[in-house]
Amino acid sequence: MKSVDRNNRFDVEKVRADFPILHQQVNGQPLVYLDNAATTQKPNCVIDAIADYYRQDNSNVHRGAHTLADRATVKFEAARDKVAQFLNSPSSKQIIWTRGTTESINLVAACWGKMHLQPGDRILVSAMEHHSNIVPWQLIAEKTGAIVEAIPVDVTGTINLPAFDAMLDAKVKMVAIGHVSNAMGSINPIEKIITMAHAVDAKVLIDGAQAVSHFAVDLQKLDCDFYVFSAHKLFGPTGLGVLYGKQNLLESMPPYQGGGEMIESVSFVKTTFNQLPYKFEAGTPDIAGAIGLGAAIDYLNQLDREAAAQHEMALLHYAEEKARATAGIKLVGTSEKKTSVMSFLIEGAHPADVGVLLDKQGIAVRTGNHCAQPIMDQFGIPGTVRASFSFYNTFEEVDRLFAAIEKAKTFLL
Repeated sequence: MKSVDRNNRFDVEKVRADFPILHQQVNGQPLVYLDNAATTQKPNCVIDAIADYYRQDNSNVHRGAHTLADRATVKFEAARDKVAQFLNSPSSKQIIWTRGTTESINLVAACWGKMHLQPGDRILVSAMEHHSNIVPWQLIAEKTGAIVEAIPVDVTGTINLPAFDAMLDAKVKMVAIGHVSNAMGSINPIEKIITMAHAVDAKVLIDGAQAVSHFAVDLQKLDCDFYVFSAHKLFGPTGLGVLYGKQNLLESMPPYQGGGEMIESVSFVKTTFNQLPYKFEAGTPDIAGAIGLGAAIDYLNQLDREAAAQHEMALLHYAEEKARATAGIKLVGTSEKKTSVMSFLIEGAHPADVGVLLDKQGIAVRTGNHCAQPIMDQFGIPGTVRASFSFYNTFEEVDRLFAAIEKAKTFLL
């Protein structure tokens, strides 16, 4: 077995001290949290930032005539600036707050799609997309007469680029694809995909929900038209998402919802809409959530992210080596380029049963089709057991996972 480089640059125990939820017992065993692709845990600074907002600054943002409103607005908009800098967006006004990746995609599908899609136009999505990057396009396709088509994915969970190239023509108006597969961890070659799509004048939306926590994203370098992610996948709170769009596209799109904040002037004769980013932010926003995301970005920026990424990959390689050396385990998703996600099956056992038995031993994993039913159907399986690692996980936790698997096998087989 190839030896794994246990990266000494990254002080995992120091980092673990920042995450209070990790220090508990579940079913009488120390928690091993390996469900990071579903949601990441929150460091103390994020929890404190949210609590401090409610304790000290709770007020609605913008247009306030008092100190609390001013303080809340400053922190709220500072968080938007932090997201713009984190992604290297040309401007913070291109950063739109939503309720999550799902709403961000729905917004683009509804607003951009309504304006630009015609009968016979084609929308290309990969065969391994999350349902949130399939269903919104199906909904707008039904309304406009467009067609949603799947980009082929091979048995390793890798995009078939020659097949994608053959699908491209003037009828392709949108390519919507995940930066990283949530089900298998495959890192898609989005730089090539964006260039190829733009060559036929198609727009590109990248679902970055599974990418932003693992490596840096440079939107100006990527040149995608839209990029979306969720705060809770980036060590921030649930219920908040980000939509980045090119300024000319966002300015040309109609509002997604009507209400307060997104308007400039309202009368029964005519309503005019606010400027970016507020045109797409109807109603009172998730102020605490944005402040929490800002704190999460501050936290990440003070880490050695390269060392954190190396630690995650060392964990993945260690886990996959142990899986290949363990009888009865089949890995699902073996693309050459991956983030720290290990999906697997135990021969003769249903993934749901495996998950229950691991939970009894304090091991938190995800089971099922991971909202990626089409690729599971292609593989002819009901789903997988998914262990997904973050920088606060340890090699000892990987050992505990496999010890728990061996114990589970005695009940399952």
